[in-house]
Amino acid sequence: MRIDFTRETLPNGLNVIYHVDHSTPVAAVLLWYNVGSKMEQPGRTGFAHLFEHMMFQGSKNVGKGQHFALLEAAGGRGGADINGTTNWDRTNYFEQVPSNQVELALWLEADRMGTLLDAMDQAKLDNQREVVKNERRQSMDNQPYGTWLEKMGEALFPEGHPYHHSVIGSMTDLSAASLTDVENFFKTYYAPNNAVLVIAGDIDVPQVKQMVQKYFGPIPRGPKVPALANTQVPVVIGHQQRYVISDAQAPAPAIYVGYRVPSAKDRRAAAVTLLGDVIGSGRSSRLYDALVRRQQIATNVNAIDLGLADGASELIFIATGKPGANADSLEVAMMAELAGASSFTQAELERARATERFGFVNGLQTTGGFGGRADRLAEGWTFFHDPNHVNNVLAEYDRVTLDELNALGRERLVPTNRAVLIFVPVKKTASAETRTP
Repeated sequence: MRIDFTRETLPNGLNVIYHVDHSTPVAAVLLWYNVGSKMEQPGRTGFAHLFEHMMFQGSKNVGKGQHFALLEAAGGRGGADINGTTNWDRTNYFEQVPSNQVELALWLEADRMGTLLDAMDQAKLDNQREVVKNERRQSMDNQPYGTWLEKMGEALFPEGHPYHHSVIGSMTDLSAASLTDVENFFKTYYAPNNAVLVIAGDIDVPQVKQMVQKYFGPIPRGPKVPALANTQVPVVIGHQQRYVISDAQAPAPAIYVGYRVPSAKDRRAAAVTLLGDVIGSGRSSRLYDALVRRQQIATNVNAIDLGLADGASELIFIATGKPGANADSLEVAMMAELAGASSFTQAELERARATERFGFVNGLQTTGGFGGRADRLAEGWTFFHDPNHVNNVLAEYDRVTLDELNALGRERLVPTNRAVLIFVPVKKTASAETRTP
Protein backbone atom coordinates (compact mmCIF):
# COMPACT_ATOMS: atom_id res chain seq x y z
CA MET A 1 0.00 0.00 0.00
CA ARG A 2 1.67 3.18 -1.19
CA ILE A 3 0.78 6.64 0.17
CA ASP A 4 1.21 9.31 -2.52
CA PHE A 5 1.71 12.96 -1.60
CA THR A 6 3.00 16.32 -2.75
CA ARG A 7 4.91 18.80 -0.61
CA GLU A 8 5.73 22.49 -0.63
CA THR A 9 7.49 24.94 1.67
CA LEU A 10 6.05 28.42 2.11
CA PRO A 11 8.39 31.44 2.21
CA ASN A 12 7.87 31.64 6.00
CA GLY A 13 9.26 28.11 6.38
CA LEU A 14 6.00 26.20 6.88
CA ASN A 15 6.20 22.75 5.33
CA VAL A 16 2.91 21.58 3.83
CA ILE A 17 2.05 18.06 2.68
CA TYR A 18 -1.00 17.16 0.57
CA HIS A 19 -2.46 13.65 0.22
CA VAL A 20 -5.53 12.96 -1.93
CA ASP A 21 -8.12 10.26 -1.26
CA HIS A 22 -11.58 10.73 -2.76
CA SER A 23 -13.03 7.49 -1.38
CA THR A 24 -15.06 9.31 1.30
CA PRO A 25 -16.08 13.01 1.62
CA VAL A 26 -13.80 13.53 4.62
CA ALA A 27 -10.55 15.42 5.10
CA ALA A 28 -7.99 15.62 7.88
CA VAL A 29 -6.05 18.74 8.81
CA LEU A 30 -3.08 17.99 11.04
CA LEU A 31 -0.41 20.34 12.36
CA TRP A 32 2.74 19.02 14.03
CA TYR A 33 4.99 21.45 15.89
CA ASN A 34 8.54 20.25 16.36
CA VAL A 35 8.44 20.82 20.10
CA GLY A 36 7.99 18.35 22.92
CA SER A 37 9.12 18.08 26.49
CA LYS A 38 12.70 17.30 25.36
CA MET A 39 13.08 20.96 24.31
CA GLU A 40 12.25 22.29 27.78
CA GLN A 41 14.95 23.93 29.86
CA PRO A 42 15.69 23.09 33.51
CA GLY A 43 13.17 24.91 35.68
CA ARG A 44 10.77 25.21 32.74
CA THR A 45 9.42 21.67 32.47
CA GLY A 46 5.80 21.06 31.49
CA PHE A 47 5.59 24.02 29.10
CA ALA A 48 5.03 21.93 25.94
CA HIS A 49 2.08 20.12 27.50
CA LEU A 50 0.71 23.32 29.04
CA PHE A 51 0.60 24.86 25.57
CA GLU A 52 -1.46 21.99 24.27
CA HIS A 53 -4.12 23.24 26.70
CA MET A 54 -3.54 26.94 26.00
CA MET A 55 -4.07 26.43 22.26
CA PHE A 56 -7.76 25.73 22.87
CA GLN A 57 -8.34 28.86 25.00
CA GLY A 58 -8.99 31.21 22.10
CA SER A 59 -6.99 33.44 19.76
CA LYS A 60 -7.50 36.91 18.30
CA ASN A 61 -10.51 35.99 16.18
CA VAL A 62 -11.71 32.84 17.96
CA GLY A 63 -13.25 32.97 21.41
CA LYS A 64 -12.50 30.63 24.28
CA GLY A 65 -14.04 27.23 23.56
CA GLN A 66 -15.01 28.22 20.03
CA HIS A 67 -12.38 26.06 18.30
CA PHE A 68 -14.27 22.92 19.30
CA ALA A 69 -17.70 24.53 18.94
CA LEU A 70 -17.16 25.72 15.37
CA LEU A 71 -15.72 22.42 14.20
CA GLU A 72 -18.39 20.35 15.90
CA ALA A 73 -21.07 22.52 14.30
CA ALA A 74 -19.39 21.79 10.96
CA GLY A 75 -19.55 18.02 11.49
CA GLY A 76 -16.42 17.17 13.48
CA ARG A 77 -16.47 15.15 16.69
CA GLY A 78 -14.64 16.54 19.69
CA GLY A 79 -11.99 14.22 21.10
CA ALA A 80 -12.10 11.62 18.34
CA ASP A 81 -11.75 14.03 15.42
CA ILE A 82 -10.57 17.25 17.08
CA ASN A 83 -7.81 17.33 19.66
CA GLY A 84 -4.16 17.84 20.49
CA THR A 85 -1.48 15.67 22.07
CA THR A 86 2.01 16.21 23.45
CA ASN A 87 4.89 13.81 23.88
CA TRP A 88 8.64 14.05 24.37
CA ASP A 89 9.37 14.84 20.71
CA ARG A 90 6.44 16.79 19.25
CA THR A 91 3.08 18.45 19.82
CA ASN A 92 0.25 17.88 17.36
CA TYR A 93 -3.20 19.28 16.68
CA PHE A 94 -5.70 17.64 14.39
CA GLU A 95 -9.17 17.97 12.93
CA GLN A 96 -11.11 15.53 10.79
CA VAL A 97 -14.04 17.23 9.10
CA PRO A 98 -16.36 16.93 6.11
CA SER A 99 -14.26 17.82 3.08
CA ASN A 100 -16.27 20.99 2.43
CA GLN A 101 -15.10 22.32 5.82
CA VAL A 102 -11.34 22.18 5.21
CA GLU A 103 -11.14 25.95 4.92
CA LEU A 104 -12.65 26.39 8.38
CA ALA A 105 -10.10 24.02 9.91
CA LEU A 106 -7.21 25.79 8.16
CA TRP A 107 -8.41 29.22 9.29
CA LEU A 108 -8.71 28.05 12.90
CA GLU A 109 -5.21 26.54 12.95
CA ALA A 110 -3.69 29.59 11.30
CA ASP A 111 -5.44 31.97 13.68
CA ARG A 112 -4.00 30.34 16.76
CA MET A 113 -0.54 29.95 15.22
CA GLY A 114 -0.48 33.62 14.30
CA THR A 115 -2.50 35.34 17.03
CA LEU A 116 -2.70 33.18 20.16
CA LEU A 117 -0.69 35.69 22.18
CA ASP A 118 -3.19 38.43 21.34
CA ALA A 119 -5.77 36.59 23.44
CA MET A 120 -3.52 35.19 26.16
CA ASP A 121 -3.76 36.66 29.65
CA GLN A 122 -2.88 35.81 33.23
CA ALA A 123 -6.34 34.45 34.02
CA LYS A 124 -6.16 31.90 31.19
CA LEU A 125 -2.67 30.86 32.22
CA ASP A 126 -3.69 30.41 35.85
CA ASN A 127 -6.79 28.45 34.86
CA GLN A 128 -4.99 26.02 32.54
CA ARG A 129 -2.14 25.60 35.00
CA GLU A 130 -4.69 24.29 37.51
CA VAL A 131 -6.25 22.08 34.82
CA VAL A 132 -2.85 20.47 34.20
CA LYS A 133 -2.27 19.95 37.92
CA ASN A 134 -5.65 18.28 38.20
CA GLU A 135 -4.84 16.15 35.15
CA ARG A 136 -1.73 14.92 36.92
CA ARG A 137 -3.70 14.05 40.04
CA GLN A 138 -6.32 12.15 38.05
CA SER A 139 -4.11 10.37 35.51
CA MET A 140 -0.97 9.74 37.59
CA ASP A 141 -1.06 10.32 41.33
CA ASN A 142 -4.47 8.74 41.94
CA GLN A 143 -4.22 5.88 39.43
CA PRO A 144 -2.81 2.41 40.06
CA TYR A 145 0.83 2.36 38.92
CA GLY A 146 0.21 5.89 37.59
CA THR A 147 3.73 7.22 38.06
CA TRP A 148 5.57 4.39 36.30
CA LEU A 149 6.35 6.30 33.10
CA GLU A 150 7.72 9.29 35.00
CA LYS A 151 9.86 7.10 37.26
CA MET A 152 11.15 5.05 34.33
CA GLY A 153 12.44 8.12 32.49
CA GLU A 154 14.15 9.33 35.64
CA ALA A 155 15.84 5.94 36.02
CA LEU A 156 16.92 5.33 32.42
CA PHE A 157 18.23 8.82 31.65
CA PRO A 158 20.53 10.95 33.82
CA GLU A 159 19.36 14.18 35.38
CA GLY A 160 19.57 17.01 32.85
CA HIS A 161 19.00 14.72 29.87
CA PRO A 162 16.06 15.84 27.67
CA TYR A 163 14.22 12.56 28.31
CA HIS A 164 14.81 12.45 32.08
CA HIS A 165 11.70 14.41 33.05
CA SER A 166 8.09 13.56 32.26
CA VAL A 167 5.96 15.23 29.60
CA ILE A 168 3.57 16.65 32.18
CA GLY A 169 6.57 18.19 33.93
CA SER A 170 7.14 19.54 37.39
CA MET A 171 4.21 21.16 39.15
CA THR A 172 6.73 23.42 40.91
CA ASP A 173 8.02 24.61 37.53
CA LEU A 174 4.50 25.26 36.28
CA SER A 175 3.59 27.18 39.43
CA ALA A 176 6.64 29.40 38.98
CA ALA A 177 6.01 30.11 35.28
CA SER A 178 5.23 33.73 34.49
CA LEU A 179 3.14 35.00 31.60
CA THR A 180 6.36 36.28 30.00
CA ASP A 181 7.97 32.82 30.27
CA VAL A 182 5.01 31.25 28.52
CA GLU A 183 4.87 33.91 25.81
CA ASN A 184 8.57 33.44 25.05
CA PHE A 185 8.08 29.69 24.72
CA PHE A 186 5.31 30.25 22.19
CA LYS A 187 7.34 32.75 20.17
CA THR A 188 10.26 30.33 20.01
CA TYR A 189 8.50 27.11 19.04
CA TYR A 190 5.02 27.89 17.68
CA ALA A 191 6.20 29.37 14.41
CA PRO A 192 5.63 28.25 10.81
CA ASN A 193 9.30 27.37 10.32
CA ASN A 194 9.01 24.85 13.18
CA ALA A 195 5.89 23.06 11.95
CA VAL A 196 4.51 20.75 9.30
CA LEU A 197 0.91 21.00 8.08
CA VAL A 198 -0.77 17.98 6.47
CA ILE A 199 -4.06 18.15 4.58
CA ALA A 200 -5.27 14.71 3.55
CA GLY A 201 -8.41 13.18 2.12
CA ASP A 202 -11.10 14.38 -0.27
CA ILE A 203 -9.37 17.59 -1.36
CA ASP A 204 -8.63 19.57 -4.50
CA VAL A 205 -4.92 20.32 -4.10
CA PRO A 206 -4.71 23.56 -6.16
CA GLN A 207 -7.73 24.93 -4.30
CA VAL A 208 -6.39 23.93 -0.88
CA LYS A 209 -2.98 25.41 -1.71
CA GLN A 210 -4.68 28.76 -2.20
CA MET A 211 -6.33 28.43 1.21
CA VAL A 212 -3.02 27.56 2.85
CA GLN A 213 -1.34 30.57 1.29
CA LYS A 214 -4.24 32.83 2.27
CA TYR A 215 -4.27 31.88 5.95
CA PHE A 216 -0.73 30.75 6.74
CA GLY A 217 1.27 32.78 4.24
CA PRO A 218 1.06 36.09 6.17
CA ILE A 219 2.31 34.57 9.45
CA PRO A 220 5.93 35.70 9.92
CA ARG A 221 8.79 33.26 10.27
CA GLY A 222 9.89 32.75 13.87
CA PRO A 223 13.42 32.94 15.30
CA LYS A 224 15.90 30.15 14.79
CA VAL A 225 14.90 27.30 17.07
CA PRO A 226 17.53 26.59 19.77
CA ALA A 227 19.56 23.43 19.31
CA LEU A 228 18.44 20.44 21.34
CA ALA A 229 20.54 19.68 24.41
CA ASN A 230 22.93 16.77 24.08
CA THR A 231 20.96 13.51 23.91
CA GLN A 232 23.90 11.11 23.68
CA VAL A 233 24.20 8.55 26.47
CA PRO A 234 26.25 5.35 26.88
CA VAL A 235 24.86 2.26 25.18
CA VAL A 236 23.97 0.78 28.57
CA ILE A 237 23.28 2.39 31.93
CA GLY A 238 26.12 0.50 33.62
CA HIS A 239 24.20 -0.89 36.58
CA GLN A 240 20.76 -2.17 37.51
CA GLN A 241 18.36 0.16 39.30
CA ARG A 242 15.59 -1.37 41.39
CA TYR A 243 12.78 0.52 43.10
CA VAL A 244 10.04 -0.85 45.35
CA ILE A 245 7.03 1.48 45.36
CA SER A 246 4.21 1.19 47.87
CA ASP A 247 1.02 1.95 45.93
CA ALA A 248 -2.21 2.59 47.80
CA GLN A 249 -4.16 2.54 44.52
CA ALA A 250 -2.85 -0.81 43.24
CA PRO A 251 -5.16 -3.86 43.42
CA ALA A 252 -2.27 -6.23 42.70
CA PRO A 253 1.53 -6.15 42.38
CA ALA A 254 3.03 -5.07 39.06
CA ILE A 255 6.56 -5.17 37.68
CA TYR A 256 7.89 -2.69 35.12
CA VAL A 257 11.28 -3.49 33.59
CA GLY A 258 12.78 -0.84 31.33
CA TYR A 259 15.87 -0.88 29.11
CA ARG A 260 17.79 1.84 27.29
CA VAL A 261 17.59 0.98 23.56
CA PRO A 262 18.37 2.57 20.16
CA SER A 263 16.21 5.57 19.22
CA ALA A 264 13.52 5.74 16.55
CA LYS A 265 16.04 7.33 14.17
CA ASP A 266 18.52 4.48 14.59
CA ARG A 267 18.75 1.83 11.86
CA ARG A 268 17.86 -0.78 14.53
CA ALA A 269 14.57 0.88 15.49
CA ALA A 270 12.50 -1.78 13.73
CA ALA A 271 14.42 -4.50 15.56
CA VAL A 272 13.64 -2.83 18.90
CA THR A 273 9.92 -2.95 18.14
CA LEU A 274 10.07 -6.59 17.07
CA LEU A 275 12.10 -7.46 20.17
CA GLY A 276 9.34 -6.03 22.33
CA ASP A 277 6.69 -7.96 20.42
CA VAL A 278 8.43 -11.32 20.76
CA ILE A 279 8.93 -10.95 24.50
CA GLY A 280 5.86 -9.11 25.71
CA SER A 281 3.15 -8.29 23.14
CA GLY A 282 0.10 -10.48 22.83
CA ARG A 283 -0.82 -14.04 23.69
CA SER A 284 1.99 -15.54 21.63
CA SER A 285 4.70 -13.62 23.52
CA ARG A 286 7.16 -15.27 25.89
CA LEU A 287 6.00 -13.37 28.95
CA TYR A 288 2.35 -14.21 28.35
CA ASP A 289 3.14 -17.88 27.86
CA ALA A 290 5.26 -18.08 31.01
CA LEU A 291 3.47 -15.79 33.47
CA VAL A 292 -0.17 -15.91 32.39
CA ARG A 293 -0.64 -19.28 30.70
CA ARG A 294 1.79 -21.66 32.40
CA GLN A 295 2.58 -20.25 35.84
CA GLN A 296 -0.73 -18.35 36.18
CA ILE A 297 0.74 -15.68 38.43
CA ALA A 298 -0.09 -12.69 36.18
CA THR A 299 -3.30 -11.40 34.63
CA ASN A 300 -1.66 -9.34 31.93
CA VAL A 301 1.68 -8.62 30.27
CA ASN A 302 2.72 -5.99 27.78
CA ALA A 303 5.67 -4.43 25.98
CA ILE A 304 5.93 -0.73 25.18
CA ASP A 305 8.44 0.68 22.71
CA LEU A 306 8.38 4.42 23.34
CA GLY A 307 10.15 5.19 20.06
CA LEU A 308 11.90 8.30 21.36
CA ALA A 309 13.53 10.14 18.48
CA ASP A 310 16.94 11.36 19.65
CA GLY A 311 19.95 9.62 21.15
CA ALA A 312 18.26 6.67 22.83
CA SER A 313 14.83 5.35 23.71
CA GLU A 314 13.06 3.07 26.18
CA LEU A 315 11.72 -0.47 25.84
CA ILE A 316 9.52 -1.46 28.78
CA PHE A 317 8.07 -4.83 29.76
CA ILE A 318 5.12 -4.98 32.14
CA ALA A 319 3.60 -7.80 34.16
CA THR A 320 0.54 -7.29 36.36
CA GLY A 321 0.11 -9.96 39.00
CA LYS A 322 -3.07 -11.58 40.18
CA PRO A 323 -4.62 -10.00 43.29
CA GLY A 324 -2.81 -11.43 46.28
CA ALA A 325 0.16 -12.58 44.21
CA ASN A 326 3.64 -12.30 45.67
CA ALA A 327 5.63 -9.47 44.07
CA ASP A 328 8.97 -11.22 44.61
CA SER A 329 7.78 -14.37 42.84
CA LEU A 330 6.44 -12.31 39.95
CA GLU A 331 9.76 -10.51 39.63
CA VAL A 332 11.78 -13.74 39.68
CA ALA A 333 9.61 -15.32 36.99
CA MET A 334 9.79 -12.23 34.81
CA MET A 335 13.57 -11.97 35.09
CA ALA A 336 13.94 -15.64 34.17
CA GLU A 337 12.18 -14.98 30.86
CA LEU A 338 14.16 -11.81 30.16
CA ALA A 339 17.40 -13.71 30.80
CA GLY A 340 16.72 -15.74 27.66
CA ALA A 341 16.32 -12.71 25.43
CA SER A 342 18.95 -13.81 22.92
CA SER A 343 17.68 -17.18 21.77
CA PHE A 344 14.71 -16.31 19.60
CA THR A 345 13.40 -18.47 16.77
CA GLN A 346 12.54 -17.60 13.19
CA ALA A 347 8.90 -18.43 13.91
CA GLU A 348 8.84 -15.85 16.73
CA LEU A 349 10.35 -13.23 14.45
CA GLU A 350 7.80 -13.92 11.71
CA ARG A 351 4.89 -13.66 14.16
CA ALA A 352 6.20 -10.32 15.40
CA ARG A 353 6.60 -9.08 11.83
CA ALA A 354 3.02 -10.08 11.04
CA THR A 355 1.78 -8.24 14.14
CA GLU A 356 3.51 -5.01 13.14
CA ARG A 357 2.46 -5.33 9.50
CA PHE A 358 -1.19 -5.73 10.48
CA GLY A 359 -1.15 -2.80 12.90
CA PHE A 360 0.63 -0.47 10.50
CA VAL A 361 -1.54 -1.27 7.47
CA ASN A 362 -4.71 -1.15 9.55
CA GLY A 363 -3.80 2.35 10.74
CA LEU A 364 -3.32 3.53 7.17
CA GLN A 365 -6.94 2.69 6.37
CA THR A 366 -7.88 5.97 8.06
CA THR A 367 -7.07 9.45 6.83
CA GLY A 368 -6.77 11.09 10.24
CA GLY A 369 -6.28 9.81 13.76
CA PHE A 370 -3.25 8.21 15.42
CA GLY A 371 -1.33 6.11 12.93
CA GLY A 372 -3.48 7.35 10.05
CA ARG A 373 -2.04 8.58 6.77
CA ALA A 374 -1.85 12.24 7.77
CA ASP A 375 -0.17 11.31 11.05
CA ARG A 376 2.43 9.10 9.33
CA LEU A 377 3.26 11.76 6.75
CA ALA A 378 3.82 14.36 9.48
CA GLU A 379 5.92 11.91 11.47
CA GLY A 380 8.13 11.22 8.46
CA TRP A 381 8.84 14.88 7.86
CA THR A 382 9.34 15.83 11.52
CA PHE A 383 11.78 13.07 12.41
CA PHE A 384 13.36 12.11 9.07
CA HIS A 385 12.74 15.14 6.83
CA ASP A 386 11.14 12.66 4.46
CA PRO A 387 7.36 12.13 4.21
CA ASN A 388 8.11 9.08 2.08
CA HIS A 389 9.26 7.34 5.25
CA VAL A 390 5.70 6.01 5.54
CA ASN A 391 6.29 3.94 2.42
CA ASN A 392 9.47 2.34 3.80
CA VAL A 393 8.31 1.21 7.24
CA LEU A 394 7.24 -2.31 6.28
CA ALA A 395 10.49 -2.89 4.40
CA GLU A 396 12.40 -1.95 7.56
CA TYR A 397 10.61 -4.69 9.50
CA ASP A 398 11.30 -7.16 6.68
CA ARG A 399 15.03 -6.36 6.74
CA VAL A 400 15.48 -7.42 10.37
CA THR A 401 17.22 -10.79 10.55
CA LEU A 402 17.12 -13.33 13.35
CA ASP A 403 20.83 -12.77 14.01
CA GLU A 404 20.20 -9.03 14.42
CA LEU A 405 17.31 -9.63 16.79
CA ASN A 406 19.36 -11.97 18.97
CA ALA A 407 22.35 -9.60 18.92
CA LEU A 408 20.17 -6.72 20.07
CA GLY A 409 18.83 -8.82 22.93
CA ARG A 410 22.33 -9.82 24.02
CA GLU A 411 23.56 -6.23 23.91
CA ARG A 412 20.66 -4.37 25.52
CA LEU A 413 18.50 -6.71 27.60
CA VAL A 414 21.11 -7.20 30.29
CA PRO A 415 20.95 -6.54 34.06
CA THR A 416 23.41 -3.63 33.80
CA ASN A 417 21.05 -1.81 31.43
CA ARG A 418 17.74 -2.00 33.20
CA ALA A 419 15.53 -0.23 35.69
CA VAL A 420 13.02 -2.29 37.66
CA LEU A 421 9.93 -0.74 39.25
CA ILE A 422 8.06 -3.00 41.67
CA PHE A 423 4.63 -1.70 42.66
CA VAL A 424 3.34 -3.30 45.85
CA PRO A 425 -0.27 -2.83 47.06
CA VAL A 426 -0.61 -1.25 50.48
CA LYS A 427 -3.44 0.13 52.57
CA LYS A 428 -4.37 3.68 51.63
CA THR A 429 -2.71 5.11 54.74
CA ALA A 430 0.75 4.07 53.52
CA SER A 431 2.91 5.51 50.77
CA ALA A 432 6.62 4.95 50.32
CA GLU A 433 9.40 4.17 47.89
CA THR A 434 12.63 2.30 48.48
CA ARG A 435 15.60 1.84 46.21
CA THR A 436 18.22 -0.87 45.91
CA PRO A 437 21.25 -0.72 43.62
